[in-house]
Amino acid sequence: MSRLIASVLGLGHLRPAPGTWGSLAAVLVGFLIARFGGAWPFLAATLLAIVLAFWSVADLISRLGEPGPHDPSWVVIDEVAGQWIALVPVVLGAANNGVAPERLWPGWIAAFLLFRLFDIWKPGPVGWADRRHGAAGVVLDDLFAGLLAALGVILLAGLAHGVLMR
Repeated sequence: MSRLIASVLGLGHLRPAPGTWGSLAAVLVGFLIARFGGAWPFLAATLLAIVLAFWSVADLISRLGEPGPHDPSWVVIDEVAGQWIALVPVVLGAANNGVAPERLWPGWIAAFLLFRLFDIWKPGPVGWADRRHGAAGVVLDDLFAGLLAALGVILLAGLAHGVLMR
């Protein structure tokens, strides 16, 4: 069960770039949750993805041992959790302004691109987390990449709407 969750129903076995496939799927599923469920279900799904990421990776490590210096590329539940964190400002922005999530489409694209950038580049806290052992090392780097991407989305939205230029 943990292998199925960690690979997001086998999505992590797609090549090339399984992390990017996991992130793209997260954007699509996240959009559907936000569009048809709203902000609260999206936030609940994000928390559930975080919990499932830690649980499934910890369970795999307890059964298979440490993954080595890098987390296994087929584990993409952490990408889903991180990508959804990156999307939180977009989903909340749509909900707080009473607009459909698709109206904020530039934010969806920015969240995806920034998350992938920070997940691959691993600046600052993302790189620090990536060097941890155990489930924390596998999952936390993606959560931190999601947080940095969320901050980037907020900054870009502020610039685009002139809020930061007044």
